[in-house]
Amino acid sequence: MPLDDMIRKLDGANMDIDLTAPADQIVWDQDTCPWNEADGTGGHRCAVKDVSICPYFCGVEFMDFVLCCYPNGNPLRRRT
Repeated sequence: MPLDDMIRKLDGANMDIDLTAPADQIVWDQDTCPWNEADGTGGHRCAVKDVSICPYFCGVEFMDFVLCCYPNGNPLRRRT
């Protein structure tokens, strides 16, 4: 069975996702947020529990890949 048929996309996740940890403080490989890189900051987060979801955040793909559409906004993002 293809992986796409096994993964369901469920609404209501309550999680923290960012790509801002300094490399010397983590033991895993981590790419830099392209928006932070372009702005020269570390303030943008992909998704922050109870706070916000980045307009460029397109989800998470198995195994632990953040899907980002920077510099284009996520065309499927619900507007509130």
